[in-house]
Amino acid sequence: MDMLKEKLEKQQYIFTGDHSAVKICTWTKKSLTGKGVCYKQKFYGIRCHLCCQISPAVGYCQNQCIFCWRELDLTRGQDMSAIDDLDLPEDIIRKSIAGQIKLLNGFGGHPDIDRTKLDESKEPMHFAISLTGEPLLYPKLNSLIKALHDMGKTTFVVTNGQLPEVIEGLEPPTQLYISVDAPNESIFRKVEHSHNKDAWERLNLSLEMMKKLNDRTRTSLRFTIIKGINDTDPEGWAEAIRKSESMFVEVKAYMFVGSSRFRLKLENMPRHHEVKEFAERICEASGYKIIDEKEESRVVLLMKEDRPDRIMQF
Repeated sequence: MDMLKEKLEKQQYIFTGDHSAVKICTWTKKSLTGKGVCYKQKFYGIRCHLCCQISPAVGYCQNQCIFCWRELDLTRGQDMSAIDDLDLPEDIIRKSIAGQIKLLNGFGGHPDIDRTKLDESKEPMHFAISLTGEPLLYPKLNSLIKALHDMGKTTFVVTNGQLPEVIEGLEPPTQLYISVDAPNESIFRKVEHSHNKDAWERLNLSLEMMKKLNDRTRTSLRFTIIKGINDTDPEGWAEAIRKSESMFVEVKAYMFVGSSRFRLKLENMPRHHEVKEFAERICEASGYKIIDEKEESRVVLLMKEDRPDRIMQF
C-alpha cells in the first residue's frame, strides 16, 4: 500500500484511513474560479463546488479495465471482507470533509475565486462514492450511505456491477450508477479483464437488480465508449438498457488519461460528435432519446422521456 499511497498523494489525494481517500475534482476547481461546471451539474443539478469525491475502497477492484486511469499493478485485492480494522463510516465522512477543506485552502488567493462558493464548499453536500476502487466491496457501505443521508447529504454510488447480491440489499443512494463497458461478452472480456470467471453473468444480474431499485432511487447506466474497440453492436448496448430500465443512460467517451495511456492510444478517445452519433444508434435500438449533452466532457444523456425532477432541487 505504501507505493500506492505515495503515488496517489502526489496526485493530491488525502487518505482518510487505511483504504479510504478524498480528492478534489477538476470541475470543482473550475466552478470555484468561474471556468464552467461538469456535466453532472448540467444533467442533474449536482453543484460542483459542493461535490466531494471519496472512495472507501482505495486499491480494491475485481476488474482490470483497459481504459482505467489507475495503475493496475498496484491493486491491493478483490475482497475487503477479511479486513479486521475497517475504516469507519463516521471517520471517513469527518476526515473527507476536513480533507476537502485542506485541499481547497490555497484557492483563497486565486484572482478569479468566487468567495461565496469557496465559503460554501467547506460544507460539501454531494458525495460521489467512486473516485477509485470498487465501493461495493466496502462492507460498511450501507452504513456510510445512511450516515450521509442522516446528515442531509446526497450520495452518488458508481459500481462495476460485479456484486449483484450487494446491489440487491443496497441502502438506496441518491443515484446509483452501473458502469457498462461492452455490448456483448466477447468485447467485455477484452475490455474488463475481470478476476471473476462469471463476470459477464454478474454484470447482467446486476442490471436486473437495478431494475428492482428503480422505484426506490434514481438509476443510471454509464457507457464508456472506446473508439475502435467497443463502439459497435448498438443492439447489445440497448439490451443492457432494457434489462435495467435505467432512468438515465450516459454515453461517454473514453478519456486518454492516467495509466490507460500505456494500454490504449490517443485515437481510441472518440470526439464528441462521434459519441453523439453512436448514441443515436443506441437510441434507435432502445427507444431512448438524447435529452442533453456536454461537449467539453464528450458525453450525452439518454432517457425514455425528459422529466421535471431530472434536475434536482436542493
